[in-house]
Amino acid sequence: MTTTEPDSQEAHFVGATPFFASGHDQRLSYGLFVPKDHTPGAAPLPLVVVQHGTGRSAERYRNEWADFATRHGCVILAPLFPAGIGKRRELHSFKFLEYDGIRFDEELLHIVEEVGQEFNTETETFFLHGFSGGGQFAHRFFYAHPDRLAGVSIGAPGRITQLDDSLPWWLGTGGFREKFGIELDLAALRRVPVQLVVGSADVETWEINNAGGPNWMDGVEKTGRTRIERIETLRDSFERSGLSVRFDVVPGVAHQGSLVIPVVQDFFAGLLASRLK
Repeated sequence: MTTTEPDSQEAHFVGATPFFASGHDQRLSYGLFVPKDHTPGAAPLPLVVVQHGTGRSAERYRNEWADFATRHGCVILAPLFPAGIGKRRELHSFKFLEYDGIRFDEELLHIVEEVGQEFNTETETFFLHGFSGGGQFAHRFFYAHPDRLAGVSIGAPGRITQLDDSLPWWLGTGGFREKFGIELDLAALRRVPVQLVVGSADVETWEINNAGGPNWMDGVEKTGRTRIERIETLRDSFERSGLSVRFDVVPGVAHQGSLVIPVVQDFFAGLLASRLK
C-alpha cells in the first residue's frame, strides 16, 4: 500500500513555511518563504533576512516579501524573537544584541546556519533588512558581523548607535570590544553596501522621546527629535567613517514598514543582479 504522507509533509517546506523553533534556542523561531521550484539538488539560493520590529510582525513581513523571493530567486527568512523573554512585558531586548545572557546577533547566525542545512541557501553571506526596532537590530548586527552581510538595509531606527568610540554603548561604539568580544572592523564595514531608508512623514515622536523608559539612555535626545533626524545623524556618522550610503526618503510615508518595502526591494534587487554578472 502506498501513502502520500511524505509528499504532504514536504509540502510545508516550500512556499510560506510554518514557524520553526530554533534548534539552538527554542524560545526563538523563524519562518521562511522558499520558492516552490527550488530543489535540494539545485544551486543554493541567496538568503534575505527580514527582521521584525517591536510588534513582532514576522509573518506579515515574510508574506510581503514572497513575490520578491519568486521573482529574484532567493529565500526569505523572518526570525521571530518573542517579547517577554526573561521578564514579562519586556519589548526591546533584541534591538541591542544582548539581553539577560542572550546574544541575539549570534542566535540569528545559528538560525541562518540551520536554514542553510535544511533549505539549500547561501549562508556565508546574506542580506539583512529591518525597520524601526528591526532597523535598530540591523545596524548593530552590521557592526558586529559585517563579514556575514552581502548588503544591509536599515529602516527608521528610533534609537541609533553612531560609529563613535567616544560615546558609550549603545549611543556609540565605546566599549564595543569589551561588551561583545568583537573588534570593530571599519574596513569590513566599508565593503558592505548600505541603505538607510525612512518615510518623509515619519515625524511622530511619542515612542522615541520617552525619557526614563526601559529603552532610554541620556544623550538620545542629541541625535534628533524625529526618526528622520536620527537616521540623518546615523548617515552622517557612517559617512564620517568612510562608509558609502544609499539614503532613501520615501515620499508621503509615515512610520509604516510595509510602505518602504518597494524601495528596499529595489536596493536588494540591484545587489542580487550584480552577483550574477
